[in-house]
Amino acid sequence: MKGKLIVFEGTDGSGKATQAKLLCRRLEQEGLAYREIDFPRYGKPSAAMVEEYLRGGLGKKAGDVNAYAASVFYAVDRYASYRQDWGDFYEGGGLVVADRYTTSNAVHQASKLPDGEREAYLNWLFDLEYGRMGLPKPDLVVYLDMPTEITERMMRRRESDTGTHADIHEQDTAYLRRCRANAGEVARLCGWTVVHCADGDAPRTVEDIHGEVWQRVREVL
Repeated sequence: MKGKLIVFEGTDGSGKATQAKLLCRRLEQEGLAYREIDFPRYGKPSAAMVEEYLRGGLGKKAGDVNAYAASVFYAVDRYASYRQDWGDFYEGGGLVVADRYTTSNAVHQASKLPDGEREAYLNWLFDLEYGRMGLPKPDLVVYLDMPTEITERMMRRRESDTGTHADIHEQDTAYLRRCRANAGEVARLCGWTVVHCADGDAPRTVEDIHGEVWQRVREVL
């Protein structure tokens, strides 16, 4: 008996980690068992090429590494995670909450391609991970749509507060804008659940967003 897989997706700084944790807290309150996963798995051998890519070791801009090559880096990490960490739990009927998944390649890597090539890429991506690698398809993808202007402010504040350094995705505002534009189209094509996280120029509160997310999650539990 296969389980349920709920994925949070969005551009960098859109609040995926926050909303994933709020959902997990709600599941605990409801007495529901779950596993929480997130990608990439920094520090794991399977994520080594992802880290090399994001730190700029293969090119200083995201576009220096083509969509297909970068996608394989991430896919390998997901496959290892499934085999090592959560596959048995899922296959036994467990509920899994993911901060990013295959869907992140659809958001970030497809944005590197011209309009006429994106559909072929998506078909290749989903066949690679869900078909040939045997990774489970999500039961629900919650796409957190946050304007790039807001996410950029939030990321710069996070860097200042934590002393961290932005990766090559997070440094490139033009790239982040392309990702958001691409994600809107991918969300429509793939039937993702879109949650709008801002009211004009102001972000909604995390509690308000969580309330909407929980309503959508309850429909698939």
